[in-house]
Amino acid sequence: MNAILLLCALALSLATLTEASAQAPSTSRQAAAAQAFEVLQGSWVRPDGGYTIAVKGVAPDGRLDALYFNPTQLPFARAQASRDGATMRVFLELTAGGYSGSTYELAYDPASDRLKGTYFQAVMKQKFDVYFERKKL
Repeated sequence: MNAILLLCALALSLATLTEASAQAPSTSRQAAAAQAFEVLQGSWVRPDGGYTIAVKGVAPDGRLDALYFNPTQLPFARAQASRDGATMRVFLELTAGGYSGSTYELAYDPASDRLKGTYFQAVMKQKFDVYFERKKL
C-alpha cells in the first residue's frame, strides 16, 4: 500500500514539474518580448506636421498605453506592438476627432531610432509614407 502511495506521489510530482517547465519558456518569451517593446516608450514626433505619439507603457502582450496629439490629445482605439521575425511593428487606429478608421502601420528602425511606415487617412481614403522621430527632451 505504501509503495502505491509513493508511486502516485512521484507521478504527481513529475506531472507538476513537467507542466511548470512547459510553461516557463512561454512566460520567458513573453517577458523578453515585453522588454524589447520598451524601446517604444517615449514621445515620437512626425516632422512633416508635428503630429505626436506618446507611448507611456507597454503590456507584456504588446498593447500600448499611447495617445495621439494633433495638436489636441486624441485616444487610440487600438494601439498594438508585435514582432514579425526581427522586425518590431506598431499598429495604431484612431476613431475620434474626425479620424474614424485612420491608421498607422509602422516598423521600428533601430539604426535610425525611428518609426517608419504608412498612414491611412480614412476620410480621404489615401495612404501616405510617414516616419516619426524620437522627441528629444
